[in-house]
Amino acid sequence: MIEPLDQYIPGLHDTLRNALMEDIGTGDITTLCTIPKDRTASAMVNVRTEAVIAGLPIVQQIYHQIDAGVTCTAHFIDGSHVEAGSTVMTIEGSARSILTGERVALNFLQRLSGIATLTQQYVKCIDHTNAKIVDTRKTTPGLRLLEKYAVRIGGGHSHRMGLYDAVLIKDNHISVSGSITAAIKTARANMSHTMTLTVECDSLKQVEEALYARADIILLDNMSCEQLQVAVRLNNRRAVLEASGGITLETAGKIAETGVDILSVGALTHSAKSIDIALDISING
Repeated sequence: MIEPLDQYIPGLHDTLRNALMEDIGTGDITTLCTIPKDRTASAMVNVRTEAVIAGLPIVQQIYHQIDAGVTCTAHFIDGSHVEAGSTVMTIEGSARSILTGERVALNFLQRLSGIATLTQQYVKCIDHTNAKIVDTRKTTPGLRLLEKYAVRIGGGHSHRMGLYDAVLIKDNHISVSGSITAAIKTARANMSHTMTLTVECDSLKQVEEALYARADIILLDNMSCEQLQVAVRLNNRRAVLEASGGITLETAGKIAETGVDILSVGALTHSAKSIDIALDISING
């Protein structure tokens, strides 16, 4: 049983439809020219490298849009750790339909599985601490909800979804406002009481100012582990501390050990490598 994602990802149907239209256009000429209309087939979706799988419900919905008669049977659920050579799904039905949807289905499955796999690697690097791995807004345009879904599947957490759901005062906001204190004061006067206020700081002096001005969250931008340790002592649990900026698998553990609460990692979405997944088809009968 594959859990539908429509309730979690508004507009998913249109996103998938647009992806199909982009690829198919007026028709899959090669398939229409070579495959008889009544030919049926079975296909196995095989993962060629070890991975955390994400996007199986997407594959099902893609084929449902192409041909409601195609049956997709998942052998794992999203979030499963699969070994190289695993068959994660079997697809049965019209050979034409299976071939036409192959590339779009694999593109989503490979991309989302790559994000989930990389996220899990980051999570494992810091699992000896109390810190959390979160994503950023550095996502593929139009695919943010899906990519953030894949982060959650990999064990990560979501940062703000967009510009509309939290206040994040960055360096350019501070420059235009005149100071951290001025920016926070103005923001508090205009923001909803239900929202959090984050301030980006690139120096310990700015951290002190943000604490004095009562920021909810302080984003420690591109600071060394030594600076992060000082920031943790200065903070004394008053605000949530978020480390950000160029965090890698090699540095994540040491950064988390400084005592920060959150590591925000843009690489989860902007640098994840797609997983090698193939669709192998055979003709029925």
